[in-house]
Amino acid sequence: MTTTIIHVSDVHFGWPCDLEQVAALVQAAPELEPDAIAISGDLTQRARHGEFQRALVFLDQMNAVAPTLVVPGNHDVQWWQSPFGIRGQRVKFTKYRQYIDEDLTPVIHVPGAVLAGALTAYGFSLGALTWNPNDVTVKGHLPKPETDRLQRIFLEAAPEDARIVVLHHNVLRGQLSQRMGLAHWRSAQTRLRRTGADVVLCGHDHQEGIGQIDGVLPVSTVGTHSSRSRGKRPSVFNVIRIDDEAVHIQHMRWERDRSTFRASDQHSFVRPTQPGRGAGVASPA
Repeated sequence: MTTTIIHVSDVHFGWPCDLEQVAALVQAAPELEPDAIAISGDLTQRARHGEFQRALVFLDQMNAVAPTLVVPGNHDVQWWQSPFGIRGQRVKFTKYRQYIDEDLTPVIHVPGAVLAGALTAYGFSLGALTWNPNDVTVKGHLPKPETDRLQRIFLEAAPEDARIVVLHHNVLRGQLSQRMGLAHWRSAQTRLRRTGADVVLCGHDHQEGIGQIDGVLPVSTVGTHSSRSRGKRPSVFNVIRIDDEAVHIQHMRWERDRSTFRASDQHSFVRPTQPGRGAGVASPA
């Protein structure tokens, strides 16, 4: 059995959003026949009502194609409403909960897979602080209770089901930015490996990437569908296909002159026979 997932991130509805790309995404999605769609955050640019309303239309279009899981990104958080959580966490997600989903860490089951969202976007918070002032409100944080929860979810899944983590911040270093999306990333990587996941889907860095955590856990990173692409590179979304033996990740690259996405690079990773065990080896397709 092969499970197909479309992975999208960083649409940034608002002034930088590329509506031509969004239209092409909506058109391409049914043709790829996905079992699920994962959107790893930053639906908006400034967490404004109108941006969330436009994002809701997009999500309705995606849900019409396949069950869609979405998690918040740092641009979707009204962190200024509660810096350091002084007024609690809930107020920071008021608009997100109003328009998108009350659940910030949703879980969906589709034939052959379980997709679990993890919250890494907290805005101005202690867990995301680093010594770099440029990281304020940008860096993500993956608390231990989040990875503990993921581990419990995956332990309860059927042995043959693929286990997929969806979070916003990039868990591998960006090729151009040379930045990690998460504060305390070494600990986060170790704990993600222990969850028993087959693949992690993330965004945030605005540059596509395919790699592994410690040569074991495959990671799909996608670009942005806005004018803020890293290094002015063409935007990319990914298609993940998981069968009994491997995880296959393929870039779908934007071709502006044709107003369409075209299949590009693909890598395959050996899938552990037991969740949380074994090691994958990358090989270009």
